[in-house]
Amino acid sequence: MSEPKLCNAIKSKKQVNILYDGQIRKINPHLIGINEKGNKALRAFQVGGYSKSGNLPAWKLYLLNEIRNVQVLDTTFSTHPQYNPNDNAMIKFVCRI
Repeated sequence: MSEPKLCNAIKSKKQVNILYDGQIRKINPHLIGINEKGNKALRAFQVGGYSKSGNLPAWKLYLLNEIRNVQVLDTTFSTHPQYNPNDNAMIKFVCRI
């Protein structure tokens, strides 16, 4: 399961590479919560890798059950100034900065 690894990365502000929809994405993970549909989701600021829209860097929401190959990197990040710890896409929080 990727949740413990991602929560540790969030707490230590470590960048992470994930495989999502078959593509590698480099992210700064900020929080994991439960969305309105009852799914665990990761709110992250994507800084590199594949983007369907091509608009990077950008805030993204990833479903935890679709994340594969979590690789915590040695590089750290600063909390993004637009980060909202009370993300309105979530009804409950699991871990967050």
